[in-house]
Parts: sequence; structure tokens; C-alpha cells
Amino acid sequence: MRASKAPSGWATLRRFLPYLWPAGEPKLRMRIVVALVLVLAGKAITLIMPFAYKGIIDAMGPGMEAGVTLASALVLAYAGARFGGVLSDNLRSVAFERVGRNAQRLMAEQVLRHLHNLSLRFHLNRKTGAVTRVVERGTTTIETMLHFLLFNIAPTAIELLAVCVIFQLKFGSGLVAATLVMVGVYIWFTQKVTEWRNHLRREMVDLDTGAVAHAVDSLLNFETVKYFSAEEREAARYGQAQRRYMDAATKSNNSLAMLNIGQALITNAMMGGAMAFTVWGWSKGRFTPGDVVLVNALLMQLFRPLDLLGMVYRTIRQGLIDMEAMFGLIDTPSEIVDKPNAPLLRVTAGEVRFEDVVFGYEPERTILKGISFTVAPGSTLAIVGHSGAGKSTIARLLYRFYDIQGGRILIDGQNIAQVQQASLRHVIGIVPQDMVLFNDTIGYNIGYGRDGATQAEIEAAAKGAAIDRFIEAQPLGYETRVGERGLKLSGGEKQRVAIARTLVKDPPILILDEATSALDSRTEAAIQSVLGDIAARRTTLIVAHRLSTIVHADRIIVLEDGRIIEQGNHADLLALGGTYAQMWARQAAERMNPEADARALEDAAE
Repeated sequence: MRASKAPSGWATLRRFLPYLWPAGEPKLRMRIVVALVLVLAGKAITLIMPFAYKGIIDAMGPGMEAGVTLASALVLAYAGARFGGVLSDNLRSVAFERVGRNAQRLMAEQVLRHLHNLSLRFHLNRKTGAVTRVVERGTTTIETMLHFLLFNIAPTAIELLAVCVIFQLKFGSGLVAATLVMVGVYIWFTQKVTEWRNHLRREMVDLDTGAVAHAVDSLLNFETVKYFSAEEREAARYGQAQRRYMDAATKSNNSLAMLNIGQALITNAMMGGAMAFTVWGWSKGRFTPGDVVLVNALLMQLFRPLDLLGMVYRTIRQGLIDMEAMFGLIDTPSEIVDKPNAPLLRVTAGEVRFEDVVFGYEPERTILKGISFTVAPGSTLAIVGHSGAGKSTIARLLYRFYDIQGGRILIDGQNIAQVQQASLRHVIGIVPQDMVLFNDTIGYNIGYGRDGATQAEIEAAAKGAAIDRFIEAQPLGYETRVGERGLKLSGGEKQRVAIARTLVKDPPILILDEATSALDSRTEAAIQSVLGDIAARRTTLIVAHRLSTIVHADRIIVLEDGRIIEQGNHADLLALGGTYAQMWARQAAERMNPEADARALEDAAE
């Protein structure tokens, strides 16, 4: 899912930085300010603690018995400072929590909205599991990166500056220089090793994404796996993917141990050198025993965020890798876009017209070769033809899932390429042959046809689609869940839900794409009557291979090799004695010979 040219880490970081100061959100900005003030307060308290510790040690030296009261007071101050540091850190987290979660929410919404705006071509080529994994990793990284950038990197820089000032005032420039050199070497080492580890991380992430994508794809095709007894084959493929991921993850985690060892060597060398210097100064009478403790405490406090800084840097670099993939999704261009200031589609009569339409999914393969026809308002047009003739393509083009290469498609004289897509799809309803339902209730799936549909409208639509008795027979009624992609329902039940959903939408233009192909004869007759009533009030396009379901159509067009070779009503086409008449005769013979039905579906269906 990565873009063809992966952006640099800095480019990705620049795209991310606006989330540190969200535009148009004064309350969230105020929370950030409060959190930063608490950070500064916490750092101030942290820097005070070593001085209290030093005072305690000096007050307890030989001949300092009179300093018991002072030492006790300093102990209380030290304990209070430690508590104050914990308090400020947690209050800071409380103040910032909503900011981080809001950034995560905004990014997740932006990605999902963009994915829905991408073309059908993208979604036909995608791997659902891989896309889901990319979005999950990218969005969960945001809150962590915001937290680290604001509350780890910046405070650590402030603390380093403060420690250097203290060392300069109390111990001289030598210790300051040593501290800066140590920090510089630490950061350089961390960066170099982390960059090396990023290659291993990228490999591990790609293998993890591929393994999850395969697992999701395998589960989505559960029935197909069962049909071909391929359980062991799928398990073996998934196991192979997991073994490759295991090897990459092992290398990545082992490299982390090397990084930790190097960081510990650098920090402990500095710790030992600084304490040796203060012990030497104490032996010369320049420093007190408390100064030795002060240096130790300051360096320990500095090392703690520095040790964390190594983890923070690794996390940010790894997060940038994850976010690159997510931004790659966001940067995927939308193939079908509205023109600037595109008007709404206004349907007054419902006339549909194709004018010399040329279209191919790929440039080298043209599907429709100059198709022209008109569906008069309120009339019914049926489209028939052999597989690959372009029947279902016409329905997709009317929805503007693709842009055509030549000609025009008009609704009431308005070019659908010039109007807003949402308004176009609002006026068209479809009952598809391959019906996929949401993993929710039957009532939700029926009501999905129109936002805000009432329960009474849902029940009326279910009755119109002849599925009301089935629903009422379920223990939970309309709250019955249909399972993943509606797999708990039969093909006929799913198709009736699709019909009910279209009834709820109540569109002026209707597309029936083999709307009764999964129904038995009795139910098909009932549904045909319902569909006939619906079509009587709408402009209707029917894609069919069962010619018996379209004999009532006002006009029938026969497609072959992307062209209209015959058109007319049922009687006219039979009298013509051409392709349609041959198809009718063959299907009539097949109805007399049910064993040939499978061959008929293969020959005639698209």
C-alpha cells in the first residue's frame, strides 16, 4: 500500500505537525497550553529534588548534629517534590488526553472518507486485510507521536539545558563539555543504529501486513475454502507467511538488544566519569559530599529521559514508517471527482440517454463501442446479451463508477459527468445480483436504503419484498443479525433484503441487475409482481439473462461485442428471428430440460 515513491521521514513529519496545534479548536489548544505549563512545572520540580538531596547529605555530615531539623525538613521537601513531579505528569496526561484522541479520530475519519471517495477500480484491486492493517497502524501511531513530541523530546531538551547551566555554575565548563559530548554521541549512536533497524522494521511490517491480508482474505472466502477442501493449503500458506514474519521480527528485536547495550555503555561511562570527577574535587576540598550526590542525581534524572529518548526516537521513526503507508492511502488520487462548482442533478421526468458511449476498463480493451439508446420517463428498458457483452457495465457507468472515454450519458438532459456524484446516486436505486449485506441486523440493512428511515417504512418495504413473514418468524425479528456479508441468510433472502432496501430508498430511476436470479419460482413470481408495480412509476433498466422476466419491457436491446445488434419489444424481436429469438428458443428448450440450466447460466449470464 506504499506510494510508488515513499516520502522521507521529515516530509511525513511535516504533514503530521499540524495535529500538534489543531486549527479551529481553541479548547484543544488551551489544553495543549495547560499541558505544556504542567510539563515545565514538572521539570522545575524535578530539578529541585537533587538540591534537596544534596542538602540532606551535607546536613548529615560529621559535626552537623545540629542540622537534624534542617535535614528532616529537606527530607520532607524531597518527598513532596517527588510527589509533585508525579502529580504534574498525571495532570498533564489528563489535560492532553482529549487532544491526542481527537487527532486520532480526525485522521481515522479522513482516511475512511478518502477510501470511500476512491474509484471502484481501486477497491476491486485492494486487499481488505492489508488496507485495514495500514489504517489501524497509522491512526494508532498518531496519539503516541503527539505525546512523545510534546512531552518527551521538548522537555528533555529543556532539562539538558538546565543541567548544563547548573554544571557550569557549580562545577565548571569541563563537566558541561563532557555532558554535551556524551549526549551528542548518544544521539548519534541512537540515530545510526535506529536507521539500520528501520530496514528490518520495514521488512517486518510488510510481512506482517501480507500475513494479515492473507488471513482476512482466507476467512472472507471461507465457503470457497470448504468447497475445495483447501483448509490445509490455506493453513500452510499462512504458516509460511508467519514464519517469514517470525524471522524478520527476530532480527528486529535482536537488533534492539544491540542498541540498548550501546546506549547503556555511553550513559554509564559518562556517569562514572562525572562521579569520579566530583569525588576528586571533594578530595581536594572543592566539593562537598552533597555535590557528589547532586551530580549523580542530576545525571540519573537526565539519563532517564535520555534512555526514553532512544525509545522515543525509535518509536517515532517506526511510527513514520506506519504513517507513510497511511498517507500513501490518503495520497491515492480519486479517479472520479466532481468538477469545481458542479450543480446538483435535478430529476423532473427521469429520462435516461446514452449517446455514442465508448468505454473500456483498460485502454487496450474496449467494452462498449458507441452505444446509443434512450429510456423514456417511466418506461422499462431491458438489456440482454452473452457474457462479456457489457450489460452490467452499463449499470456501473450510469452510477458513474467510471468515466467514459467517449460520448455522453444524460439524465433529463443533464450530463452526469457535470453534476455532483452524490446527487446522481441519490436518484438511482439498484437491486444487484450479488448482494452483500452489512454484518448487522436485518432492519439496519433494509433501512440503509435511506438515512432516517422509520421502522414503519422498513416494515412496509419488507412486506413489499415478500420477506416480512420470514423476519417475523425469527426470535429477534428485525433485530436478527445477518452475519458477515449476510452469510446467515440464503441467496433468495439476501436478494429480497436488497429489494426491500431499494423500496425504502424510493428512487425515480431503478436498475434491476438479475434481481430475482436467486429466488425460487413461486417467490420469483411474487417479486416480479412487486417489481412490476415499482417499475410502473419509475424509469427502469433491467439487466437479465432470463428472458421470461423481461417480456413486459417496453423495449429490449441485445448487446454483442459492445454494440447494440437488435432492439425492440419482445414480440418485435421474436418476429425478427435474430439473436434474441435464438436465445428465447434455447431458454424455452432448457425450461423443458432442467439439466441444461447450468449451461444456460454460464452462456447467458455476465
